[in-house]
Amino acid sequence: MSALLLPAAEAGVAAVVAEAFATGEPLAIEGAGTKRAMLRPVQAARTLSTRALSGITLYRPKELVISARAGTPLAEVEAALAAEGQMLIAEPPSARLWGGGAPTLGGVVAANLSGPRRISGGAMRDHVLGVRFVNGQGEVLRSGGRVLKNVTGLDLCKLLAGSHGTLGVLTEITLKVLPRPETAATLVIRVADAAAGVRVLSAGLGSPYGVSGAAVVPDGPDGPVALLRIEDFRSFVAYRVERLRADLAAFGDSRIADAEETAALWAAIRDGGPLAARPDEAVWRVSVKPTEGPGVLAALGEAGLRGYLDWGGGLVWLAGCATEAAHAAVMAASASGSFTLLRAPDALRAAVPAIPEEPPPLAALSRRVKAAFDPKGVLNPGRMRAGF
Repeated sequence: MSALLLPAAEAGVAAVVAEAFATGEPLAIEGAGTKRAMLRPVQAARTLSTRALSGITLYRPKELVISARAGTPLAEVEAALAAEGQMLIAEPPSARLWGGGAPTLGGVVAANLSGPRRISGGAMRDHVLGVRFVNGQGEVLRSGGRVLKNVTGLDLCKLLAGSHGTLGVLTEITLKVLPRPETAATLVIRVADAAAGVRVLSAGLGSPYGVSGAAVVPDGPDGPVALLRIEDFRSFVAYRVERLRADLAAFGDSRIADAEETAALWAAIRDGGPLAARPDEAVWRVSVKPTEGPGVLAALGEAGLRGYLDWGGGLVWLAGCATEAAHAAVMAASASGSFTLLRAPDALRAAVPAIPEEPPPLAALSRRVKAAFDPKGVLNPGRMRAGF
């Protein structure tokens, strides 16, 4: 177990990284450590955690903006927003997928984690207005700001969101938020298979009723169901879900799940619940064109993996044996898109690519960016790719 460093201030984070830069000693970077089983393992004698760097630093509900230190528990941010009838737009997953714990805001942003609402509301990185961070030389930098209309300077926010701590250590994040819908309902339609389900999802997403979630999940021995979520004011939801049900009647038998059931359904979809993955299994997410999702699901079903579809069919969740053969099958099936090894035992994560290899021109650009932010490669080395 590596030594754990818990600076309680940004200056302390900068001092730790500056020391690592001076000595060339690598650091594992994390928030609460809830996603240690994601991507590749980091070999480092010391772990720099931001969990002590906590607290909401600015919240202006009328301006739809919130700022918090990177180690602030995600639940604390969500509770503050809920008290004002607001929410995080990207619906990020909880830590249940990785075995539980209390994820931090910085960890969610650094991993660019987004849930079912991404299909209508965008990814987590799309809502990051500003960041403060420490680069690989121990310098404190900032990008963006605390207002919605901010176009000054280079937008490093989107670059850092999804960099998994390999370019800098986030210390504070400012996010755009939105009002929480008054209620929600889900149209549940039984379908013959995943391909039929995607046709339902496409029709629903093409409707004028504001669908904010579209998934196909297994439903016991009776086969899969297609799920279409609508969120808005109470009167709007009631009208829209009934109209959507009427418009899609030709696709099969349907029912309407109320707000309570809807919340449970989409929390499970967000957190990989339908996979019922065991702790010793691997979990993948494959991103392809929505029309290709059913084919990927079928091909990997033949390889012994089980899964379901989100994002209108464009996101394939998968779980199964944590073997190199299973991972090779996922890589082959996702050749036209992308894959992420979300969770696996260390042995598999160290042996295989956790995300696709980049084409040579893009890989060269990534190396130059890494060298600019972290010249000695001390921040989370090998986390995303071997040697990077």
